[in-house]
Order: sequence, then C-alpha cells, then structure tokens
Amino acid sequence: MSDTHIPEGKEREVRAIGGAAIDGTPIAYIIVLAAVTTVLAFIPFSITLGSGKGIPLSQSIYPLLGWVLGPLAGALASGIGTFIGIFLAPHTAGSVPAIAIWGAVIASFAAGSMGTNRSRQFWFLALTALFGLELTAYAYLAIARNGIPINTFIFGAFIDWSAILLFLLPTRNLFTNLISSNSLIKVAIGIFGGTWTICGLAHLSQVPFTYYLFNWPEPIWNALIPIIPVENAMRGLSGAVIGTGVISGLRAINLVKPKEAIY
Repeated sequence: MSDTHIPEGKEREVRAIGGAAIDGTPIAYIIVLAAVTTVLAFIPFSITLGSGKGIPLSQSIYPLLGWVLGPLAGALASGIGTFIGIFLAPHTAGSVPAIAIWGAVIASFAAGSMGTNRSRQFWFLALTALFGLELTAYAYLAIARNGIPINTFIFGAFIDWSAILLFLLPTRNLFTNLISSNSLIKVAIGIFGGTWTICGLAHLSQVPFTYYLFNWPEPIWNALIPIIPVENAMRGLSGAVIGTGVISGLRAINLVKPKEAIY
C-alpha cells in the first residue's frame, strides 16, 4: 500500500484510556503528593505563639498541590496528607487538628480555582464571598466583641485582607500566567506571589475559629503584627523553591498533565 494516500473524513483525536482519576487527575498523583505533604509535616519552620507547636513546612506546598493537580484533586491530596500528618507528626498538628485540615483543603482548592476555566468561574466567586464573610466574622470577634482597636486589627490581619485583594484583583491571573511560563524565574515569582495569597487565605479561613476558641488579648496582637507577615513570606520562599523544582521536573520528564493543572 502506498504511504502517500491522503486519509478522508474529519480528523479525530485519539486518547489513551488511563486508570482511575478524580476530576481528570490520576489517583496515583494524588497518593504521591499526599505522601509528600505528610513527610513535610514532620519539618517545622516556625513556632505557634501560645501553643508552642511548630508550623509545618507542608503549608508551603498546599497551593502547589492545587496548581499541579487541580482544585478538587489538590484539596483531596492536601487533606489526606495533613490528616495523616496529624497522627504521625503531632508536634506540628496545631491546637485543633480539624482546623488544620480545613486550612489545607481550602488552600489547595482556592489555588486550583485561580485558573481561567470559564465553566468554573462561580467557584472563584463563591470563594471570594466566603473569604469576605470570614474576614467580617474575624473583625466582629476582635473589634466588636473583644474591643481590639481598629488599627491594631488592620495591621494584625494584614496577610488576610491583602490575600483577598490579590485573589480578587487581576494579580490572580498574573500569578497563574507566571506559573505557566516557560521561564523558571517567572515560575518562581508566580509561585511566591501565589503562595503568599493562598496561604494568607488559608490563614483567614482558620483564624476566626482559633480566635473564637482562644481569644488572645491585645498584647498578643501587637506581638504577632511583625511576625505573621514574615512567616507568610517564608512560606512563599519555601514554596517557590520547592514548587519551581517540582514543576521543572514534571516538565522535564513530560509527565501527563492533569486536566485542571495550570503549570
């Protein structure tokens, strides 16, 4: 048969049928990154004032899981990894394990929702409304119930309200465009900015519950004002280092990209 024959008919796309997947992400990917989250839960990078427990390095990769796996698969991986880490690494589990799991899940889900999938734009809108309600509740508890001065609250909640602004404004798309860039320098910058944003939102999702439970006074607020932004910047730096390496490696080995990934 001649190899110069021109096929007739409409061109069709042929896809290999893979194994089980969640929201377009192979379950094997979820298992691997959940295990990585568990391992990083053993490594503290700061201490929680009051409880004396460490803040786990795994917090730095919660956003990365959303960008690499997508919102649903990323949330599942971070939630499973954090849940296992609570039992294996109690020194970084936090004062209330359920709040730690919630923060991990919402971080990866929000990170994965930063993409431009038009069919899921309502996820971004719903998350923005949720974060606005959480900030309102936090402000009510601090200012109205406990009499914390407004300026103290503004400075103390800096990473929270700045994260909402970065998530709401076009900076959200800027970070995702940088992460999907071919330049690893741009990838690192995008991961740093995105990690600052998402970890700030994760903090915001946790702090109304922890503040309601522990009710720290104004002197603690004043002590935390210079500490919390530094901790969030450390999350951004470690997330940029780990995330740039992971994304570079995934691109180098040409691993099949999950459907909702944005890298």
